Amino acid sequence: MKNLLDPDVQEEIETRLAALSAVTPAKWGRMSVAQMLAHCAEVQDVANGKDLSHTPFVIRLFASFIKRAVTSMKPYPTGVRTHPQYVVDQDVDFDDARARLLSAIRAMTGKLDKTTEIHHPLFGRMTREEAGWAMYKHLDHHLRQFGV
Repeated sequence: MKNLLDPDVQEEIETRLAALSAVTPAKWGRMSVAQMLAHCAEVQDVANGKDLSHTPFVIRLFASFIKRAVTSMKPYPTGVRTHPQYVVDQDVDFDDARARLLSAIRAMTGKLDKTTEIHHPLFGRMTREEAGWAMYKHLDHHLRQFGV
């Protein structure tokens, strides 16, 4: 199980992010590569402590189930709906989105180096291992979406 808090894993993610270009095509889904980077940055920002707004009742109802899916070893399927706050449907600048994501990743690793757990606004308490694995799993899913 890879963990984003491992410096070698973080370096792997950063190398994969560097392999993307503004015209990298998706293997599935509707997002452009820049939208995907903005989506991942927003997910990362929420894990870092940003508020999660307007969570639909059904998502709150199934939060513990969703947490188990997010932290399980089973890969994400393609085409799964996301939280409304994570939807990026406007044009996004590729370089700005990638810089924002890298900054959010580094903020998380710096934060979790100093604590044993985080409080996620939907999932509640997460250990540093759960959070590091969940963030790696999400990034890996979307980087594979764009072939890197």
